[in-house]
Amino acid sequence: MRKILATCALPYANGPIHIGHMMEHLQADFWIRFQKMLGHDCLFLCADDTHGTPIMVEARRRAIAPEQLIAEAWEEHSKDLSDFQIDYNLYSSTNSEENRILCEQFFKHMKDKGHINTKVIDQLFCEHDKMFLPDRFVKGICPKCGAKDQYGDSCDSCGATYSPADLKSPFCIVCNNPPVLKQSEQLLFKVNNFRDYLIDWLPKHSSREVANKMMEWFKEPLRDWDISRNAPYFGIQIPGHPGKYFYVWVDAPMGYISTTLQYCKAKGLTFDDYWREDSTAEVYHFIGKDITYFHTLFWPALLKTAEFRSPTQVFVHGHVTVNGEKMSKSKGTQINARTYLKHLDPMYLRYYYASKLTSGVDDLDLSLDDFVARVNSDLVGKITNLASRGAQMLNKRLDGNMAECDPQGLLLVKKAQAQASIIASHFENRDFLKAINEIRALADEANRYFDEKAPWKTIDNDPEATRQVLSTTLNLFRILAIFLQPILPQYTKRVAVLFSETYPYRWIDLDSLISRKKISEYEMLAIRIEPDKVKAMLEDSAKLHLAKLESSAATAKKYLPAASSATSSATSPAISSSTDPGKAAEVSIDDFMKVDLRVAKIIEAEEIKEADKLLRLKVDLGPLGQRQIIAGIKSAYKAETLVGRLTVVVANLAPRKMKFGISEGMVLAAGAGGSELFILAPDSGAKPGDKIK
Repeated sequence: MRKILATCALPYANGPIHIGHMMEHLQADFWIRFQKMLGHDCLFLCADDTHGTPIMVEARRRAIAPEQLIAEAWEEHSKDLSDFQIDYNLYSSTNSEENRILCEQFFKHMKDKGHINTKVIDQLFCEHDKMFLPDRFVKGICPKCGAKDQYGDSCDSCGATYSPADLKSPFCIVCNNPPVLKQSEQLLFKVNNFRDYLIDWLPKHSSREVANKMMEWFKEPLRDWDISRNAPYFGIQIPGHPGKYFYVWVDAPMGYISTTLQYCKAKGLTFDDYWREDSTAEVYHFIGKDITYFHTLFWPALLKTAEFRSPTQVFVHGHVTVNGEKMSKSKGTQINARTYLKHLDPMYLRYYYASKLTSGVDDLDLSLDDFVARVNSDLVGKITNLASRGAQMLNKRLDGNMAECDPQGLLLVKKAQAQASIIASHFENRDFLKAINEIRALADEANRYFDEKAPWKTIDNDPEATRQVLSTTLNLFRILAIFLQPILPQYTKRVAVLFSETYPYRWIDLDSLISRKKISEYEMLAIRIEPDKVKAMLEDSAKLHLAKLESSAATAKKYLPAASSATSSATSPAISSSTDPGKAAEVSIDDFMKVDLRVAKIIEAEEIKEADKLLRLKVDLGPLGQRQIIAGIKSAYKAETLVGRLTVVVANLAPRKMKFGISEGMVLAAGAGGSELFILAPDSGAKPGDKIK
C-alpha cells in the first residue's frame, strides 16, 4: 500500500474560483479518487493563499479588514470546491499560526547556512499610494522586446524575466501614476547556491517537457530571489527585520506543509511520515504552467535548505480556453464556479474535462457546443442509456430480478473486465482522455449488443432469455460506472443504490458480476443538457461582470462631476453635472440608454504643450474605427504610460471642434481631480469595440 499526499496550487483569496481554476482541482480529484479505489493511503490537501499586496488593496477598496476579506473568500472557495465534489481531507488557509512558525523556521535555516544576502536595491515606489510596488503591481514596456502593458517580473510576449525597475515607462496599476525609484534594503535568497542540486533534481521530479523548459534558466547564473516586501503589506513579518514581510511566494507553498501539520494534529497522524527528508510517502503537486518556476526552482531549494523532503513529482497542466479564446468576463466566458452550479450539474463539467485532459501541458479548450454535444451523446445517450433502458424494462416487466448473462453477452462482459488494467494505467498516468475513450468504446459495444438482441421484441415470447440480455446489459453498465467513479462520484453512488451495493466501489469490484439479485427502482442518473441553460449561464456571467463594473462606478460616484469636466471634449446631456455641486442632475433611463459606451485601446498619446490639462489621444474602437479624443487628464497621466492600454469611452458623442483640434469622443474617468484622477479600465479579455451594456 502506497502512502500518498497530493495538493493543488492554492487559490488566491482576492477573488472567486472560476471554471478555469476548477480544472486543476478536478484533475487532482480524479487521480486521488482512483488511488483510493486501489486501496492506497491517500491524503488530499489544499488551502487558500491569503497574503500579499493584492489582498491588502482589495480589502482597502471594499473598506474592510484583510482578515474579513480572506475569511469570506475561504467560505466561498470551500463551498465551491465541495459542491464540485472535490474531496479534500482538509481545506485550510496560509493565514495560520502553523504557517507563520514554518516561515520563521525556514528563514532561520536560510540565514544560519549562509543562503541570505542583504542588499540595498532600487525599487519602484508609488508616491500616490505611498508604497513600494510588487512585481504584479507595476506595468510598462518590456525592456527586451518592447511589448507594451507587461508586468514587472516577466513579459508575456517574449518570455523575458527582469526586475520591475528595468521596465520602460512603468506605471502603478492601482492608480496609473508613474512610480519613482527609491532605495530599500531587501533580503535575498541565494538560489544559485542550489544550482547543481536543481540541475540534478529537475529531470527526476518533473516531466521531460517541463524539465527541458526549466533547464533554460541555467544558461546563466540563477539570480538571487527577493524574499522580502516592505510595509505596508498583509502577510507574515520577518523576524529581526522590522517593517519587512515575507514575499507571498515564500509563505504560500508553506501552506502545503502547514495544512499537513494541521491535519496530522487533528487526526493523530505522524507529520514526519510525509515531509521529513527520510519520508517514504509520495508527495505530488498539481499546478498550472504559469507557476512552474516557483515550484521547480525556488520551492525545492527552500525545502532543501530547511532539510524537508521535496515533492515526488510536480504535475504541470495547461490553461483553460473557452471556444478557442482566452476567457472573457465581458463575453461571460470567464464563468465563476458558483455561476456554473446555478445552472448545471457539476458532473457534466467533470465528465467533459476528463474527456479532454492529458498528462501534458497543452491548453484545454472548453468548446461549449462540444460540451453540450459530448455530454448528451456519451454520458447520457450511450452510458446512462444502458441503465435507463435495461433497469426500467427489468423492473416493469420482469419483477426487477437479474439472471446470469447470456453466453454472447458474457464474452462482452469479460472483454470489458479485461480492459481494467489498461484503463487503470491511463488513470495512473493522468491520461484521462484515453481512459474516457476506452470507456466510451465499451459503451458503444454494449449498445450494439442491446440493439441487436432487441429485448423489447422478445420479452413476451421468451422472457427468461430477455432477462439474461437485460442482466448482461446492466452488468456492462455497472462496469462502466465503476470505471467512471473517480470522475463521477455522485453518479456512481446512485448506481450503487440501484444495485444495492456498498459505496464507494473498489477497483477489485470490477472482477465480480451481479446475478440472481433484485435491483432497486431506477432513478434518473443524468439528463440531457439543454442549450438554453448554457446560454443563461453565459448571460448571468456577463451580468455579474457588468454588476462589478457598476459597483466600481458607484464607489467613485461622488467624484463624477470632476471626472466629467476633466475628460469631456463636449458636454453630454446624459451625464452633465448639476449646477448644484452637491447633487448630480437627474436624467431619465431613456436618456442614459442613448449613451454608447465602448472599450477602446489607446494607440497613440501626446502631450498638448500649450494646454495645462489636455492630452491628445488616438484610440482604436475595433469595428468603429480609430478616433482622436482630446482629454483633460494631463495632470494624472504621462502620455507615454497610456499607450497600449484599454479604457472606456463614450463613442456616440458628437464631434467637437476645439482650439487644439477635433475631439471625437469622451474618455471616462473618476477621481477628485488633478493627480487623483483614474481612467476607467475594463477587465482582461475585453477587446476594442466591445459594447458596455
